[in-house]
Formats: sequence, C-alpha cells, structure tokens
Amino acid sequence: MSQNPSRAKQAKLIRNFRKIHRITGLVLFVFFLFVAISGILLTWKKNSGGLILPKSQKGTSTELSEWLPLERLQSIALQVYRDSISAETVPELDKIDVRQKKGMVKFVFNEGYWGIQLDGATGAVLQIERRWSDLIENIHDGSVLDHWFRTDGGLKLFYSSITGLALLLFSVTGFWLWYGPKRMRKKLAR
Repeated sequence: MSQNPSRAKQAKLIRNFRKIHRITGLVLFVFFLFVAISGILLTWKKNSGGLILPKSQKGTSTELSEWLPLERLQSIALQVYRDSISAETVPELDKIDVRQKKGMVKFVFNEGYWGIQLDGATGAVLQIERRWSDLIENIHDGSVLDHWFRTDGGLKLFYSSITGLALLLFSVTGFWLWYGPKRMRKKLAR
C-alpha cells in the first residue's frame, strides 16, 4: 500500500519536470538556437578557409626594432579605414593585435566588425577584412545586444545568465525525465 502513494508522488514529480522542461524549451528556443549555431560556427572558425576568421597575413620583418612606432601604424590604419571602408564614420578602435611572429599588426574596429592588417615594418596594408568571427562571438555571448542598443553590458549579462540557468535547468529536468521512469520501474519490480 505504501508503494502507491510513493509512485503517485514520483509520477507527479516527473510530470512537473516535463512541464517545466517543455515550457522553458518553448520560451527559450530562439536563445538556444542562436547559442547552438554560433557555437558550431565558432568551433569551425579556424578551419573555415578564411570565411569566418580572416587569415593573418605576414609582414616583412619580425624584428620589433625595425617596426614603425605603434602610433604611426594606428594613424595609417585610421586613414585606410576612412579611405577604403567609410569616410562618413568616425572609426572607433576596439583593439590592436600585435603579431610579432607574423610581422603584422591588426587594428580591429567596433563599427561593422572591420579589421585592417598592416605590415609592422612598412605600414603597408596587408589586408582589409570583415571580422565575422567577432560578430559570431558577440551573438554567442549576447554582447551584440549591448552593441546594438548601446548599453553597458547589462543585456549581455541578462542573456548569458538566462541561457546558462536554462541549460542548467534543462540538464536537471532532462536527467529526471530519463531517470525517474527507470527508478519507478525498478521499484515496481521489487
């Protein structure tokens, strides 16, 4: 007789987990789709043949003593941006990536995910690139929302927290949806 109330309790728990799992899945479907697709693309970025992540070009010298000063290289990159990408936009520099072993410096801009690779020694333009990998990373971690709405990290924090907590919730409820019936059958067999 004590098995029936226990069994009913377990069945109710499993039904509740199934309901939570289903509702959360419906509500967060789009978030998971973005996280999954962007995660797959990020996994393949270095093996995309330059489609997702532009290849780093090689400059003429790896000796830093032969390089132009970083200020001069930055000035060249800003001018190349104005001449080749957009004369109307005031370019905002996101980061400077110095690749000594390649003899090259990458200048990455916030607007439009553009990058410019310059030869460290001569300042010659090695490549003007669209940095799709940066956009995909921003979609993956939610910072694209802060970029679009010009907020200071709050939307990324919300997006990442919701997707992380939902993944944790899915793991727990999914486990119980798998394990709960097994446990019930095992108890019934006794």
